[in-house]
Amino acid sequence: MIAGIICGILAGFIACKLTNREGKGCIVDLFLGIVGGAVGGWIFQFLGIQVASLVGEIVCAVVGAVVVLWVCNKLF
Repeated sequence: MIAGIICGILAGFIACKLTNREGKGCIVDLFLGIVGGAVGGWIFQFLGIQVASLVGEIVCAVVGAVVVLWVCNKLF
């Protein structure tokens, strides 16, 4: 559970930096990483990509978090 929280924070923070945004804070980055992990998992499953390592999980969550950030920035 602790590893999942740390991965979520890290993924949300990386996604914020990749989209040229500053980190929004630990809680927002965590939420973004968790939602991004779910979205990234769905995207990777749709594409038929298997994730088997911790680094792969972080990459998957970052991809999903970037997609979530992009959609939120377009809507708001």
